[in-house]
Amino acid sequence: MDTITEINGACELSFEDRVKFYSRPYVRCLLYLSGTDSTTGLFTKSLYSRLITSSHLLEDLLDFHGAKNNSNWYFYRELAAAVRHLSLAGYSQKHILNRLVFYDIDRKDDFRKYGGVVIDFINSSLKNLAPVIKAEALRLGAFDNYAAYPSSHFPEVVTGEMLEYDIDDEDKDQQQDNIVRVANEFLSIADDFDTFEFYEVYDLEGLKELVPHKVNEVSIRRFEMLVHNLQSSFDTYVIHGGFRFGNRRLKQFRSYFSVIFHLLQIMGRLLHFYERHLIEVGYKSIYKEVRERLSAMVPPDLLLDCTINYGLHFVNHYFATGRKVAIDILKENVQKGMIRVPIPRDLGFHCRPSLLVAKVVQKYGGQVEMVVNGDRFDAGSVLDIQWAGGKIQKEKIEEVIFEGDVRALRDIEILAGVNYGEDRMGKGISLPRDLQYLR
Repeated sequence: MDTITEINGACELSFEDRVKFYSRPYVRCLLYLSGTDSTTGLFTKSLYSRLITSSHLLEDLLDFHGAKNNSNWYFYRELAAAVRHLSLAGYSQKHILNRLVFYDIDRKDDFRKYGGVVIDFINSSLKNLAPVIKAEALRLGAFDNYAAYPSSHFPEVVTGEMLEYDIDDEDKDQQQDNIVRVANEFLSIADDFDTFEFYEVYDLEGLKELVPHKVNEVSIRRFEMLVHNLQSSFDTYVIHGGFRFGNRRLKQFRSYFSVIFHLLQIMGRLLHFYERHLIEVGYKSIYKEVRERLSAMVPPDLLLDCTINYGLHFVNHYFATGRKVAIDILKENVQKGMIRVPIPRDLGFHCRPSLLVAKVVQKYGGQVEMVVNGDRFDAGSVLDIQWAGGKIQKEKIEEVIFEGDVRALRDIEILAGVNYGEDRMGKGISLPRDLQYLR
């Protein structure tokens, strides 16, 4: 049969033939799961990967043919979605646990312990789904009584062996600038994530108040994208090598945003499943019935506990400890300098000029100090600058020194050249193009 005939023949397949075709690898994976009582060594990345792919293809097929609006096929479609999102979360959690030996992060023992609880929840949920999916496939005629996959189809991807280390990490062109940029971006993302505060373990009532009103898939997936872009930028422009050798500080830094990224992946998948498939949103009885059946196999309370008391807790923790590493890296890599500039004419360092100077320093993230007759003040703090302003006024000082990050000093010098953004009456004026970020 030639290619054109094969394509035309494939296009003529009925929905029933197609659903059997796409159900085959999917159900064979689930038969493999339900064929053993133990989960030890059962859930490998190979298995998660096959579950993700086969469930995704089946879900797409069912969606294309309108299963969301068909009471006969709706549950089968929802089961495929459940398998896909749980397997995606399981793959990420398995990846973290496999790589934990290489991550130079704190609280490893706690992290491993609670991560084990989370992956046990995911795996037990998938095992709960397996016999139900088989029964539903039989009911729909999407199952031809084929055999489960053998275990040889799902080998573990890691061993105790390591390949010879024979490619040294080398500094790339302008590596220092890229290190500083990535460290600043990490600090900026960490500051933004502070809106998701975590002080203590949430009880069930607290979890339901938090999700989805304050913590939800959309907000978490946004941070997942930001951290993923950060990791890509680091790997492209800073360092290529693995985790064993090279600049330990940089590799420790990468460990933090790598583990944060994978935790956000897990949170995003579990939140998607909870918000889309477990929260009651539809008014039709079929929606309520399917939600209740899914909840019996994937307990929503446990899912929220894993998402927030594990995921959100450790993301917050590793952003906090990663901050310290990022700041140390900035201190090591930021070029330092000194400038002498006049104070704001007539009105001195009152609110506006103090705020603008602090914003410049905060933008770059490096340390800058204002030196006034030997006394040092933090130029990233509005309050400190205004304290310095009092000394300047009292001692009738006309010039001050700024020392620290040369990038910030460059912009402070430009700012001083336009009297810190105001006229002599204290009204704001247009800023130069280089300072438009201060608007």
